[in-house]
Amino acid sequence: MPPVPPVAIPSLAGSDSAPLAAHAPLTMLLLNIAHAIAHLVLLIFATAVGAVAADFGFSRWEDLMPYAAGAFLFFGLGSVPSGRLGDHWGRRAMMLVFFFGIGAACLIAATTHNAWQMAAALALIGIFASIYHPVGIPMLVQGTQRPGAVIGVNGLAGNLGIAAAAVLTGFTVKYLGWRMAFVISGLFAIAIGALFARVVPREDLPPARRTPKQSDLPAPELARVVLILTLTSTAGSLVFNFTTNGNGELLGDRMREISTDPAAIGALLGLVYVIASFAQLIVGRAIDRYPLKCLFLIIVLMQVPLFALAAYAHGWVFYVLAIAFMSFVFGAIPFTDALIVRYVDDRMRSRVAGVRFAIAFGVSALAVWLLGPLVKANGFAFLLILMAAIAAFAAAGVTFLPAGRGLASQMRSSRS
Repeated sequence: MPPVPPVAIPSLAGSDSAPLAAHAPLTMLLLNIAHAIAHLVLLIFATAVGAVAADFGFSRWEDLMPYAAGAFLFFGLGSVPSGRLGDHWGRRAMMLVFFFGIGAACLIAATTHNAWQMAAALALIGIFASIYHPVGIPMLVQGTQRPGAVIGVNGLAGNLGIAAAAVLTGFTVKYLGWRMAFVISGLFAIAIGALFARVVPREDLPPARRTPKQSDLPAPELARVVLILTLTSTAGSLVFNFTTNGNGELLGDRMREISTDPAAIGALLGLVYVIASFAQLIVGRAIDRYPLKCLFLIIVLMQVPLFALAAYAHGWVFYVLAIAFMSFVFGAIPFTDALIVRYVDDRMRSRVAGVRFAIAFGVSALAVWLLGPLVKANGFAFLLILMAAIAAFAAAGVTFLPAGRGLASQMRSSRS
C-alpha cells in the first residue's frame, strides 16, 4: 500500500519571509491581564451566588445556579465569530471590543433585580469574554521563541483572575454587597482597555492576509490530532467548569467551621487558586523541553486519584487535596494552546481556536447548568467521583496523540 501523502498545513513561523516580531513587554502584560479579567468576570456570580440568591428571594443557591449556564454557553459559541473576526478584521480591534464590552456588561449585571435579568447580563458577559481565548492567546504567542513558557505565564494570569474572583467577591459581598463586585471589575476592565488602546500599535495586516509557510503532516494524523484535541479539551472544560463554579460552595460544605464567613471562604479559595496557578508556569516551561503527549498524560492521570480521595475528605485534609487537584486541573490547560501552536499557523489560529473553544465550552456549559441540580440530588461526593471519571476519559484520549518532541525544539525544526 503506497504511503499516505502529506497534507500541507501552515507551520509555526507565521510568514515565509520574516517571522512576526514578538510584542513589547507592556503589550504582553496587558494581554495577560486581559486573561485574568476574562476569568474573573465569569466567576463573580459563582462566588457570590449565595448572596445573590438571598437577594432575589431564592431559598437555596442550587436553584439559582442554572441561570449562569448562558454565560458559559455563549463563552463557547461566541468563540467562532470572535476567532473569525480576529483573523480577518484584526486582533487588536477585537481586544478593544473585549475590554469595553465586558466592562459594560459587568455594570449591567450590577443593576439586575431578578434571576432572568441576571441570566441575560451573564450571557452578555459570556459573549464578550468569548473574545479572549481565540484572539488574545494567538496575539500573545505570535513571534515568540518559547511558546510554552509564554502560554504558562498566560495561564498563570488567567488563574490569578479566578483567585481574584474568589477573594474580591468574598470581601465585597461581606463589606459592600455583591453588586459592587461587578462594578469594580467592570470599571477595571474599561480602564485597562483605555490603556491598551493607547499603547498597543495597530496591526499592519490582519492575520488572515499574511502569507503562510508550509510544513507537512499526514492527513490521518492531522485529523486524529484535531479529534483528540476536541475530546480532551471538552473533558477538561467540563472539569474546569465543575470545579471553578462549584468550589466556593464545596469548600463551605467540607469546612463547615468557616462556612458562614464569605470573606474567609473567599480568602481560602483564592489561596487554592493562587498556589495551583503556579503549576502552569512549571508545565509551560516543561512543554518547551519535553514531549507533549507524555506530559499531558501524566497531568490528566493525576487528577483521577485526587478527585476520588477528595470525595471522602473533610476539613483541612480536603483543603490540601483541593490544592492538589486544582494544581493538576490548571496544569492541564496549557496543552490545548500548545497543540494549536504546534500545528496551526498564526494566520488562522484564531479561527481554529475559536471552533475548538466553541465545542469545548459550549458542551461544558452543561456543567454549569447541571451543577446545582446534581449537588442538590446527589451531594458533592458524587460530583467529585464524576470528575474523576471525566479525567479518566480524557487520559484515555491523550494516549492516541502522536508522539513528538518539546514545543520549542519542534518550532526550531520547522523553521530551519
